[in-house]
Amino acid sequence: MAQREAAGRRRVGLCVLCGLPAAGKSTLARALRHRLPRRQRWDCALLPYDDLIPPQAFGPAAAEAGPAAQAPLLSRWKLYRHELLQYLEHFLEALINGDRLPAPRSRTASTWKSFVACCKGQGLLSSQGSDAGACHYFTNVATSRPLYFILDDNFYYQSMRYEVYQLARKYSLSFCQLFLECPLECCLRRNRLRSHPLPEQTIYQMAGKIEMPDLENNAWEKNSLILKSSECALEDNLQIIHLLANALENPVKQNEENTEQKEVDRAICAASTVHQADQTFRRIISQTMKDAKDKNVHPSEMKSLAEELNKLKADFLEDMRQRSHLKNQICQQNSDPVTSATSSFQDEATNVVNKYILK
Repeated sequence: MAQREAAGRRRVGLCVLCGLPAAGKSTLARALRHRLPRRQRWDCALLPYDDLIPPQAFGPAAAEAGPAAQAPLLSRWKLYRHELLQYLEHFLEALINGDRLPAPRSRTASTWKSFVACCKGQGLLSSQGSDAGACHYFTNVATSRPLYFILDDNFYYQSMRYEVYQLARKYSLSFCQLFLECPLECCLRRNRLRSHPLPEQTIYQMAGKIEMPDLENNAWEKNSLILKSSECALEDNLQIIHLLANALENPVKQNEENTEQKEVDRAICAASTVHQADQTFRRIISQTMKDAKDKNVHPSEMKSLAEELNKLKADFLEDMRQRSHLKNQICQQNSDPVTSATSSFQDEATNVVNKYILK
């Protein structure tokens, strides 16, 4: 009850920015960070994922304490994202309860340090006395003004954005989404002008996977805007201000009905689907390697072929995990996602092995 009353005194919103790399998200986020306090009298804080997730999330594991640092590469990136969301929840709990902000027991030191520095740099936290040495911080935000957190990342799967929505629902916060739609060629062109451009293949792959907000079929995405990214000042767009204001006036309500068992059942079904696909993909890879050997692919290239096929398998399984997280038809309809994924995987595996056979 105390949490609910405290939350009622302080209106807090979570705004998710999503879209392809170089679509203009960070530019819009920074502009909103400066404009909203002056024009709307709202406090506004940015969580730029690119700055907060450390480089080791995309490279070899570092000898650092924390659950994310020691995970396999693909899982490591996901764990760092999840860890960052946990830090945000940790902050929100302290804000709602009016408590100090202790360092979480389970944390990656560099990521927690970056998160705290980000919050302190925007006036959300201040250290006081000896508690600072014990990693305790105090929230330093006036309760009379609304506070918006703008989460700046690609959020290309609906499941990534749904995690933020779940956080808003848990604490009865406001939630909205801004999707920047930008032509692929424009994103590629802007990316080339960056000081540290992403590999173009990464942007191509993300363009093939990105899921736009579905306002018609997903009730939780109703507070969303799909905006054309252009040279105009998006932060001056009245639609954006209206969306943010409307979300503040209509925070997400906690579900009154018990949906826990349904979610558990769907999770079990999704895990079973991915497991079945994994076993099928392994058999395809084994047969593909045998075929390559029979067709006299050089032994020195067999290792490269195996690595490429296993990476393909990992990408397919990750894609299935992300999509099955939200799409209940896996468990509710007669369609067989394993059969569909197997057909696509077989085609891709054939294309991969042909590169080695036809050399």
